Amino acid sequence: MFYIYAIYNKVHGKTYIGQTRNLAERLSLHNKHVLKGYTSRFDGEWKLIYSENVTTRQEALKREKQLKSYRGREFIKSFIRE
Repeated sequence: MFYIYAIYNKVHGKTYIGQTRNLAERLSLHNKHVLKGYTSRFDGEWKLIYSENVTTRQEALKREKQLKSYRGREFIKSFIRE
């Protein structure tokens, strides 16, 4: 089982879309700034705003790519509650 997820940082108004096998662990790593990359550049808490699950990594990568498109990002924005 794989999860495609979107997290949001209210302090900076930033969104991140990714995929993982263990959603709780990945969210914790984003908030501890253990993962070097985009999310570690921003202080503040990353909150889960959207997730869905698929059975294979190939499906997860395909769906992640869809959510990172213009229409996908518009869909994700609808879940942000400020």
